[in-house]
Amino acid sequence: MNYALLNLASPSQSGCESAYQFACALVAAGHRVSRIFFYGDGVYQASLLQQPPQGSNPIHQRWAKFSKEHNTDLVVCIAAALKRGVCDHQEAQRYNLPASNLAPGFCLSGLGQLVDASVNTDRVITFG
Repeated sequence: MNYALLNLASPSQSGCESAYQFACALVAAGHRVSRIFFYGDGVYQASLLQQPPQGSNPIHQRWAKFSKEHNTDLVVCIAAALKRGVCDHQEAQRYNLPASNLAPGFCLSGLGQLVDASVNTDRVITFG
């Protein structure tokens, strides 16, 4: 089956780790995860400014590795991201911000990507 995940959890919430572990379990079971859409406080998972406790890998690095290994889109809602101070180089220039902080492997896009995922996958699972 082909899955998409809607990730609403900030890096400090248990839903963040649950989403990652669930995605790993899906591919281990032979399923595909074609897109992960980060919305609300979930956009913080795509920020380079998040620092986990010592000895842990930042969630953005784990998602980027997952994406690369399993050809999964990591889409961050642009409106939710900008509202929370997460931006790429293009948006930083557009709004005259001092720097971008979107982690490599993630892209900013609109809610249409979530609609597309719900139409073109078998299941959309939400984590909050």
